[in-house]
Amino acid sequence: MKELEIFPSLDRIERQTYVADSPIDFATWLELSYTIDSELVRGVMIHRMAAQYPHEWIFMWLSTVLSGFVQNRQLGKVMGSRTAVKISENDGRLPDILFVRADNSVIIHKDAIYGVPDLVIEIVSENDRPSDLIPLEADYRDIGVPEIVFIDPRKKRVRYLQKNETAYDESFLTTGRLMFVTVPGFWIEIEWLFVEEKPDGFTVIKRLIGEAESQVLV
Repeated sequence: MKELEIFPSLDRIERQTYVADSPIDFATWLELSYTIDSELVRGVMIHRMAAQYPHEWIFMWLSTVLSGFVQNRQLGKVMGSRTAVKISENDGRLPDILFVRADNSVIIHKDAIYGVPDLVIEIVSENDRPSDLIPLEADYRDIGVPEIVFIDPRKKRVRYLQKNETAYDESFLTTGRLMFVTVPGFWIEIEWLFVEEKPDGFTVIKRLIGEAESQVLV
């Protein structure tokens, strides 16, 4: 790693930033992120706040169900919030959940994702502000992520973005099924995300697998 003096900035009290005498690059950030839990935004390391409940409850349940289904169907890889995604030379993100299709697995490297994930899911925390979420979404749009999902526990709402030929189609979901084009056969009820007593994950996985197998036989 190149010699680089990193020092904290007090410009933002709620979320500490780490700056240097020149923009921090992606490779340097990867090295530093082992000791500083952060994302890289425009060459500045921004400290990530500790996740709170219900963020972690939604994360654990959804990642378990999604990864169980994907693994059984051999569709690709589901990874969690410590997987870095390179956005540019001076930008790196850590999605809460990301999915990479099997035929896109070349982008998965030992230290990070170098390419475009097929699906990213972010769970909005109470301390997330528009000034945090807008550049986050912009980064995912810039690299062309096919499906972008924001789950908002406070509003009990899912914001779903799907890439089309020129831009993104947007929808807000509060009821019904949440399905992903990039994960065929997978679905969950929106309400499951926001209730305290969520359906047993193993039971949901078995049901989805059964439905997917029956569709193949038809």
